[in-house]
This record gives sequence, C-alpha cells and structure tokens, in this order.
Amino acid sequence: MNEIKQDIYLNPHQARRRPPTQYEDLLGDSIERAFGAGIHDLSELVAYLNRTGPGCPLNEGIWTETLYQEEIARLAA
Repeated sequence: MNEIKQDIYLNPHQARRRPPTQYEDLLGDSIERAFGAGIHDLSELVAYLNRTGPGCPLNEGIWTETLYQEEIARLAA
C-alpha cells in the first residue's frame, strides 16, 4: 500500500477570516520589499513606507513608528 505522507507545516492563511483587502496586500508587499532591501529597523521601515507607500490610513497618509505599530496590531487582531 502506498502511503502519502505530508509534512506538517504552518499554513500562513489558516487563521485568516477573510481575504486581504487591497490596502493589506499593498502594505504587505511594501514591507516584504523593505525587508528584501535589508531594512530591519522600525524607524527605517517607517521611512521606507513614507517614501514608497501605501500611506497610513490615518495622519494624512504619513506613517510614524507609533501609528505603524498600532496599525499592525489592528490588522493582527
């Protein structure tokens, strides 16, 4: 009998309750590009988002470290 074994792994979408919005996709893509460019500090990430977008949904589109942390916490809830 041929048994197929599947590796156990974390599916990053298993806890998702709905598809991501266009804003969430854009934000995630921008964060991934920042990490890919070697940006790992919060202050540098915020500066990168302010240069490339998407803009912060609050504060007239300008990201701050505090607003970034609040937005990521909101999206993770």
